[in-house]
Amino acid sequence: MRIDDYLRLVPKTELHCHFVSTMSAARLIQLADRYGVALPTTDPEALFAYDDLADFLVAFRAATDVLRSADDLAQVAYDGVRADVAAGSLRYREYYVNPQYFAPKGLGYRDLMDPIIDGLRAAESDLGVGFRIVVAINRQESAASAFELVETVLDNPLPEVVGIGQDDLTPELTEDPGRFADAYALARSHGLRATAHVGERPVDSPANVRVAMDVLKVDRIDHGYRIVDDAELTARARDSHIHFATTPWSTTICSGWTIDPQHRIRRMIDEGLSVSFSSDDAVFFRTSVAREFTEALPLMGLGVDDARRIALAGIDGAFCDDDTKATLRARFAAEMLALDTALAEGSSTLGSAA
Repeated sequence: MRIDDYLRLVPKTELHCHFVSTMSAARLIQLADRYGVALPTTDPEALFAYDDLADFLVAFRAATDVLRSADDLAQVAYDGVRADVAAGSLRYREYYVNPQYFAPKGLGYRDLMDPIIDGLRAAESDLGVGFRIVVAINRQESAASAFELVETVLDNPLPEVVGIGQDDLTPELTEDPGRFADAYALARSHGLRATAHVGERPVDSPANVRVAMDVLKVDRIDHGYRIVDDAELTARARDSHIHFATTPWSTTICSGWTIDPQHRIRRMIDEGLSVSFSSDDAVFFRTSVAREFTEALPLMGLGVDDARRIALAGIDGAFCDDDTKATLRARFAAEMLALDTALAEGSSTLGSAA
């Protein structure tokens, strides 16, 4: 067994995955043609070319326009799981779903969530990949709209929906996580878990991570890379065991960073923070959770031992219940034992042949 095979086959969770991005490029182009949604090009290489995060978000919002029917939503949900199981041993995933993007098209909360959950349940039954959903606040919208969204979530309880988050950027192109403090307080008071996209870009401040931790009282941070520029905050995060759902490949586009041993994610790992790898927006960034392990991880100067720790940290940071976590840990332990044995036997054989 080669190291890249090991990294591809090591069992994985994915905690930072936007549902729309699990749609394949071919399906996106097909649905755009079906519904008359204009795309700048039907060439995937050109379609997914962006200057920065703000530029990408324009394309992301446009892509939601092609998901209009229950059948389409359920099929995209199922196909996305199948593709990542085949590519890289996906075992559990948490999705960010933005109901505010879909509301203008006449899709109510349950119109959106029910078919997505149906597709993910079918994939869980067929392929054994567990899932949960985090309802994400669109920061383009107002604080009042965010509060109403949380009320809708609470009025329509679904066992698969376990938390809230926030993504996109404000109309001022900032993160400003504290703007939605009231929505978070309401969610927490009813037992929902909380996360937030903060500290992602060079222009963003470590103070945004601090607001997420101290004001929003999140259980998990999405991105959070700027935290390593604040030693005191980094120490607090390490001591509190807060988890960071990072997305290495997206930083090359949204932040313009090179993936190398000096990358902020590598620094976060070296500082002892709890870090997992995810794809963020797979189709738009031409990545997958498998690619994050097979390509980004080695470029950071990390190896097999780090891959195991990152994979297991994803279980720790998940919003599922303790029984589900215990089942995942046992499954991961068994699969890693088999992979470790194959890797050791392969190394021994190579050594003998030499």
